[in-house]
Amino acid sequence: MIARDVMTVDVVTVSPDHSVSHAAQIMLDHHISGLPVLDDQGRLVGIVTEGDFLRRSELGLPALSPDDQHLGTNGERARSYVKSHSWKVADVMTANLVQVDEGASLTQIAALMEERDIKRVPVMRGDNLVGIVSRADLLNALITAKLDDTAPGDYAIRRSILTRLKENSDVTGVNLTITVTDGMVHLWGVVNSESERDLPRVVAEGVRGVNGVYDHLTLSDRV
Repeated sequence: MIARDVMTVDVVTVSPDHSVSHAAQIMLDHHISGLPVLDDQGRLVGIVTEGDFLRRSELGLPALSPDDQHLGTNGERARSYVKSHSWKVADVMTANLVQVDEGASLTQIAALMEERDIKRVPVMRGDNLVGIVSRADLLNALITAKLDDTAPGDYAIRRSILTRLKENSDVTGVNLTITVTDGMVHLWGVVNSESERDLPRVVAEGVRGVNGVYDHLTLSDRV
């Protein structure tokens, strides 16, 4: 699946010239936690989120926490003051955006979210914003995902399990014996850890046609 398959297309946006309170009200009205910011030409120039409002002067919080008072440069301290006191979205938003093309894979998007610690990614078609993918969209994709297609029959199931285990040979050194009878998978062998014990079971459970997995694996005495 790609971004286009899961993205929200009816994106609620805000102008950089709107007030912070207006942006906050839009978030509350639409039950969302972030807004793409579009200029008068419809170009994406930033994103404003709930996180940008956490150190607002209206909440009685300092521009810098006590632990940060001695760390920031004058420029960083000035930026913190502006962000906590300005009434305008342009001064509060995050301008250095992470964005993806509509053909980006969900794997790429999930990796970006984890790496950058962000909750949503704008989706672009050229220079135009066409949607947004949030963590909630990834969760929806997860619960609607189908098991990998596998040809029918015990032999095909066994071959599919072995192929997937080979693909993950870098994370497990398990040497397994696998049999499949009427869709029931039996696993034998010696493993070096509980994680290595879980991996073949999880691989088998993800193959279409598997009706159950019996774990006959033995934990190595070296553990």
